[in-house]
Order: sequence, then structure tokens, then C-alpha cells
Amino acid sequence: MSFPQDLASAALAVNARLAQALNALPDSRVRAAMAHAVHGGKGLRGFLALESAGLHGVPHVAALNAAAAIEAMHAYSLVHDDLPAMDDDDLRRGRPTVHIAFDEATAILAGDALQSLAFQLCAETGSAPLTAALAQAAGAAGMVLGQALDIEAETAADPLTLEQIIHLQQGKTGALFQWSCTVGPVLAGGDSAPLATYAQALGLAFQIADDILDCEGDAATAGKRLQKDAEAGKATFVSLLGLEPARARAAGLISQACDALAPYGAGADSLRDAARFVISRDK
Repeated sequence: MSFPQDLASAALAVNARLAQALNALPDSRVRAAMAHAVHGGKGLRGFLALESAGLHGVPHVAALNAAAAIEAMHAYSLVHDDLPAMDDDDLRRGRPTVHIAFDEATAILAGDALQSLAFQLCAETGSAPLTAALAQAAGAAGMVLGQALDIEAETAADPLTLEQIIHLQQGKTGALFQWSCTVGPVLAGGDSAPLATYAQALGLAFQIADDILDCEGDAATAGKRLQKDAEAGKATFVSLLGLEPARARAAGLISQACDALAPYGAGADSLRDAARFVISRDK
């Protein structure tokens, strides 16, 4: 299969596991909002978790629970990021954001519940180290820290430097990528270093590609409002490096990511395809 087909197949399996977990919850407005939040999306983090697990011979049930966990965690982050108090967005994945489709209180509760569901699914892998790693990646040392730094940057007297943006994105975007990519070695008790190196380069390239997409992408295709950073006067990889140097930087990072997979040989070709996809996507 081609990479888009591989990605879609993985997303289908992960979405089925998420639907199963949601259907086990009491019927409520919050459950409906959770289902709205997990609908659509590329499923890239879940794909990375499944591929990482496959490289290390992790049983499918554990791998699928880990993949569903990271997609639930990612969905929670998007629900909260979109809130009026945060990024104040009204469109996500081509549909109204949760607080628009429902209401702000329901969106907050749905995000909270998705985070709890993520930990439940992760715990069902049977791995305490993997669950602890998810807490660290998602919390005040990882994703939440990155979002906090992003919010602070909006009212800072001076735009962020390149080094500060890299630090911010290593939390906001990179932490969940790293968790996804190291699911396999953590569950199998293997060496996480090659996949952690891959993830670090991949996460940064993903964010640079996002900044490029924000500048020249199509909102209808992307399924979200674009050019927000320019309107807010925020520093980005594109504003600091320029469009073509930013594109070159992303391509260089993808080369680094692919090089890090050398220990796995041809077995990691799907992960190499995922890296190339990150800088060629249009949404």
C-alpha cells in the first residue's frame, strides 16, 4: 500500500478503538462532544505509535490502546487550544470547533474527559512506564508548558527568538510526537534513542511545515483558519528564517529523522514515508 493508504488504515483502526471506548461511556452531551472532537484528523500520532510498536514486536492490542490514547490526548489538546481563552478558533478539521458546536462549558468538560480517557487507554497497555511518560509529555514539562509559552508570547514586549520558538515547539508539538514514536521500545524494554532522535527532528519539521501552511495554505483544504500568526504579529519559523530557508530547514530535519532510523533498516520505511509526508501535506 501507499503511505496515504497506510495512514488511513491505521486511522480507521484507531478510530474504531476510540469509538468502542466512547460507546462504553454513559450517553451524554459530553460524550457527544468527545466524539465530535476525535472525528477526522490525519491520525499521524496514532500511526507513529502503531509503527513504533510493530518495529518492536508489541502485541496488537497493547499497540492499539497506545495509539488510541495518544489520539485522545491530542484531541483534548485541540479542544482546549481552540477555546476563547486560548487560541479562540471556530474551525477545526473542517468542522465547527467543540465550543462552537456545543458550548464553552461542554468543550472544557469534553477536553477533560478526553484526557482522562487517554490515561485509561494507556493504562490498559499494562505499562506503568508508558503511562508515566504520557503524563510527562502532556503536562507542565511538555505540551502544557509549550502552550503556556505560546500564550505568553502573544503579549510579550519582544518577539521570540528562533531558539525560544524551538524550545516552545519541543513542548507544544514535539512532546507528544516523541511519546508516540517511542511506544515500541518502552513497551518492549528496548533502546528508545533512535526513535527519540527521529521524533525530535520530525516534530520540529512538522511545526515548520505548519508555519509554512499557515502562510500559503488554503483554509478550506486545511480545515482550519490560517494566517493567524501573521495577524497576531507572532514570530514563527517563517517570519524569522524566511519562507524558502524555512522550507530548506524542514527538509534537512526530515533527512536527519530518516538517518536516525538506520538501525531498523527497511523495516522502518513506513516511518520514513511518514517523515516525508510531514513536509508535503496540505492540511
